[in-house]
Amino acid sequence: MRQHVNPLSRFFQLPLELPAPDCLFDDPSRPIHLDIGCARGLCLLELAALRPDRNHLGVEIRRPLVRSAQRDRDRLERLNLHYLFCNANVSLEGWMAALPHDHLQLVSIQFPDPWFKRRHRKRRVLQPSLLLAIAATLQPGRELFVQSDVLAVIEPMVALVELSGCFDRPAEDDRPWRADNPLQVPTERERYVRDLGLPAYRVLYRRNRQPLPDRQDLEIAWQRVDNPANDAFSPDG
Repeated sequence: MRQHVNPLSRFFQLPLELPAPDCLFDDPSRPIHLDIGCARGLCLLELAALRPDRNHLGVEIRRPLVRSAQRDRDRLERLNLHYLFCNANVSLEGWMAALPHDHLQLVSIQFPDPWFKRRHRKRRVLQPSLLLAIAATLQPGRELFVQSDVLAVIEPMVALVELSGCFDRPAEDDRPWRADNPLQVPTERERYVRDLGLPAYRVLYRRNRQPLPDRQDLEIAWQRVDNPANDAFSPDG
């Protein structure tokens, strides 16, 4: 059973100053894999051992999960791994902007909380501002990976990414959904879905050389696709 928090509540709207990589990892020069909404973080715990050439950062809005994940990290001394509590849509943009050039090489958003109702669209983790911050930080060829077991969650994410024009899908990947997880290690939710014999919907993107679109234009275009009946939409409303 997933435990939701409302990311729009006042507490989660307080911006946090996140530590720089040299405060998080034993070797801050390694490229970073950022996993947004890492939950209990077991996927990253395995990935840190499988991919010691990368630093792995998991961010999660549920503080108790972060505490538990960080205890595992400390116990196993995975010094290329760290977990942070934050609201990604409030605190990540400035952190990414401060990274050295081409330091962030992979971003993943896996099985985010299913705010699938259109009236809850502002609670979804992948918002236009966050996507544009990711696109601004990733250099051409670097990757964004998204997956969910709920079509009503993954479809708006895919629509937003593709409306931005900043990402392409690898020509060799299956359409509409990639068959396998390129990270090689499943999340807790992915294991649960797999054990039930249910599908997971996955898309891998690579940053292209297109410039960032205007945020408000992207907001309006996304609204028209995701909620075409609401003609009175205001991006700031």
